[in-house]
Amino acid sequence: MALIKSISGIRGTIGGKTGDNLTPLDIVKFTAAFGTLLIAEGATKKIVVGRDGRISGAIVKDLVISTLKSLGLNVVDLDYSTTPTVEMAIVFENAGGGIILTASHNPKEWNALKLLNSKGEFISNEQGEKILDIAEKEDFVFASVDKLGTSTMDDSSLQKHIEAIVNYELVDVAAIKKAKFKIVIDAVNSTGAIAVPELLKALGVKDFELLNGEVNGKFAHNPEPLPQHLTGLSSEVVKQNASLGIAVDPDVDRLCFVCEDGTMFGEEYTLVAVADYVLSNRKGNTVSNMSSTRALKDITLKHGGEYFSSAVGEVNVVNKMKEVNAVIGGEGNGGIIVPDLHYGRDALIGIALFLTQLAKAKKTAKQLRNSFPDYFISKNKIKLEKGVDVKSVFEKIRAKYKHQPINIEDGLKIEFDTDWVHLRTSNTEPIIRIYAESNFETTADNIAKRLMKDISEVM
Repeated sequence: MALIKSISGIRGTIGGKTGDNLTPLDIVKFTAAFGTLLIAEGATKKIVVGRDGRISGAIVKDLVISTLKSLGLNVVDLDYSTTPTVEMAIVFENAGGGIILTASHNPKEWNALKLLNSKGEFISNEQGEKILDIAEKEDFVFASVDKLGTSTMDDSSLQKHIEAIVNYELVDVAAIKKAKFKIVIDAVNSTGAIAVPELLKALGVKDFELLNGEVNGKFAHNPEPLPQHLTGLSSEVVKQNASLGIAVDPDVDRLCFVCEDGTMFGEEYTLVAVADYVLSNRKGNTVSNMSSTRALKDITLKHGGEYFSSAVGEVNVVNKMKEVNAVIGGEGNGGIIVPDLHYGRDALIGIALFLTQLAKAKKTAKQLRNSFPDYFISKNKIKLEKGVDVKSVFEKIRAKYKHQPINIEDGLKIEFDTDWVHLRTSNTEPIIRIYAESNFETTADNIAKRLMKDISEVM
């Protein structure tokens, strides 16, 4: 069905033919290429591996670990984990790199190898190109029997991660405890069912209910935390008379909230809310990708900082954050990056900062949401058939709208006064994403529909 190689890792559907899907041979080949690059770069021979709750996770993990050991590398096996926990564990362990086995928000038939460097950050584009080249040439040298690597289990990294969050300067456990929140969690049958309850307990939240808490990878609904997939969580928040609902994706690097009345806080506003709290305590700059709401820019300017945009993709956001010395950043998909904790999207630190903000402001989630500028983003996608020349499609769209301000840094972003639409191919699926934003929901929808019609006609 699909095998995608991008800055977001090696991602594909399980089963099918080698080279077209994420088969055992593809898993071994790309793992061997990653390990070979680390050895060539002189990295420490310790590698951290963790996985989300996917059905294929155990098989993929066994293949990855065996391949790394066959190269003479020593594996720290976290087994069930989260992407941010693996990122932090690499630093805890002084490892040379790591792999998190997760296809993030993709459905159950997908899995992926997300590749991390010794800082616990996504590898660079340059390293990615080298890995693809090594894999293509199958330029591997495996270790002799006397020099095979080892694997050891580790069950302490999540606790270390949570301890770092609890001790983070802007997290106020006493305030959270005093607020006596009642929370409903949708863990979508993955490792959020382990991590989020442990975090809430550490933050002093005693009253919470877990939905879809069995870690079996049989996602109870589409795992992307979008409003249309969270109707069950929304109903349960109202039914339980809860303070709020929390939803995470399968690897716990995306986060969104449901207000006490069952309405969506909005995944775009996860970063806006956390940034508002951070900037009220710490002056500085912010970064989000160019598909994210302009509300972050408004909030940043209100606090006297400067806002910057980047191309889509965590590694691009991180690079821009380092360049402008941002104090908070992330992506409008509910991904929050707190740089002095670590340079990675982390739903767990996002939860802790949001609850602190809510507790200190003495507001309901709905009241907090209403305090921010109102923008609406219409998020859509068109499936890409094999052989479609996306570059040609975008060039024709660009020609049609040549009289509008256009940005081609990442796909095609077209501005219409205060509104905008962003067209780009996904790093994670064979699709074109079409995001449009306006002050009015119907306007955003209409802009997106117009561009989708243009794309369909061109294709």
